[in-house]
Amino acid sequence: MNTRTSERIERAAKAAVEAALWAPSIHNTQPWSFGVCGDEICLRADPERKLRISDPAGRQQTIGCGAALFNVRVTLRALGYEPEVRRFPDPERPLLLATVRVRPGREPGEHVRLLNAEIDRRRTHRSGFTALPVPDPLIDALEAEVAAEGGRLAPIRTDASARVLAALTAAAQEVQSQDRLFVLELTRWARPPGSSRRDGVPAAGYPADPRRTHPQHFAQRDYARGHEWGLAQDERVSASTGLVALLTTAGDLREDWLRAGEALQRMLLHASAYGVSVAFHTQALEMPELREFIRTHLCSGEHPQMIMRLGFVIDESESMRRAPSDVLE
Repeated sequence: MNTRTSERIERAAKAAVEAALWAPSIHNTQPWSFGVCGDEICLRADPERKLRISDPAGRQQTIGCGAALFNVRVTLRALGYEPEVRRFPDPERPLLLATVRVRPGREPGEHVRLLNAEIDRRRTHRSGFTALPVPDPLIDALEAEVAAEGGRLAPIRTDASARVLAALTAAAQEVQSQDRLFVLELTRWARPPGSSRRDGVPAAGYPADPRRTHPQHFAQRDYARGHEWGLAQDERVSASTGLVALLTTAGDLREDWLRAGEALQRMLLHASAYGVSVAFHTQALEMPELREFIRTHLCSGEHPQMIMRLGFVIDESESMRRAPSDVLE
């Protein structure tokens, strides 16, 4: 490999890492670090950014890292390279989640370009949606995107099941709000107005006075903690619940969590390309007994990895990410 080719590959690898930073993660913890050496990218879980109270096994951290891995993959393909991915390549290095070799590829197709264009446009939503429903053909397409990565997107089609998920979310939220350690952990990632931090949830990332969504209300995290933080609610938004959905996997090992993150991000980018935003509700999945109840009664025995609502919004919230130099070793 000549010097010019090596330089192009290294630039592509660094561009892929920069794109990875836009992946979603619980409380925007951005729980990853990267290494670039020649034509290889290493993705590692950052133990300092793991939620030790609400995510002791690292399931949500690994899902976030899987979303970042998908961004690496699609960016390399958009640049004309082929990512050669090895997941959990070294059992003796548990923080090393994946390595990606940058191999010669081909001209990217329309679908790859579509997904790649949404990487820095996609935003996490934390409020209600407009009354406009998500079209069935788009729901089918999103299900196919998740299936392509080995997961399953299960839209909740009955009001009864949606009510159960909403009630479990509210119950988990109430229990967590009474747990001092849960509250302290959440507080660490809530950013006050004017904060210069580039991680966590900014005060402009959620409504100051969120209205109840209808027909089901899903409890939101209390990032403001009694402060008058947040944005004024747009009166044009009808506070619709939107489409409730579960993302599930057949297994529940670390490999399944990483794949779930890749499937999630692929779905999110496709949804964003068609103007659909997504709100996450992971409270009930952070309590093992509630997660098992959901698996048994609502997931046909599969393992729930994400509870979410999908819909259309008028304006989108802010997002912030750390600089590449902060995560690149």
